[in-house]
Formats: sequence, structure tokens, C-alpha cells
Amino acid sequence: MLAKFTFPKSRRLTRSSEFERVKKEGNAQHGKLLVVSALKAEVDSPGRAGFVTSRRIGRAAVRNRVRRRLREIVRKHQHEIGAGWWVVTIARPAAAGATFVELEDAWLRLAKRASILAL
Repeated sequence: MLAKFTFPKSRRLTRSSEFERVKKEGNAQHGKLLVVSALKAEVDSPGRAGFVTSRRIGRAAVRNRVRRRLREIVRKHQHEIGAGWWVVTIARPAAAGATFVELEDAWLRLAKRASILAL
């Protein structure tokens, strides 16, 4: 059977308290385009991800495009993320001018550095 590659809202961090918990208790890896913070929260649950795109990145259309790209990157690699990890990806202003491939490379590099990938 093929693994499902949907990314439902239940797999996302949505509450500000969840983002704060990752910020306070997790470890962050910084790159030129992104910051990836990770926290081992619950052992048996699937990984969850949240995305932050502040106004410093640009207008709403630019922020939404960056957010969609980041969500697609995590959706594509969700089965590689170890169980129980909460991951917050923060886009830096340089992410607005980056291509999808550049964002994906940056995210994978930071995720490997944070040791959240199971593979």
C-alpha cells in the first residue's frame, strides 16, 4: 500500500501555545533562508509542523506563497520526520526571493542538522 501524502490540519501546529512550547523547549537550527525549531513532544503521535511567515517577508501574496511552498516541502517529506516531533519552520526575508528547490534544500539541511529525519 502506498503511503498517504496528504497533510491535514491535524498534522499542523495551530495554537500559539504550541509554537511557544517549541520556542522555549526545542532546539533551533538557523540558516540563510529559514529557521527550523524542533521539539520531541509525544512519542506515539505522528509529527506535526507549523509555519511562521512574518510581515518582514513581504506583502500577503508573497507570505502566502512562501507558506504554501514550506507546507508542500513538509508534506512531501512528512514520512521521513520521526514520530512525535513538533517542527516549526520560520521563514526569513530572503525566503521571499528563493525558489522552491532552494527552500527545500535549506529545509532538508536544517532538518538533518536538527536530527528530526528518521531516514
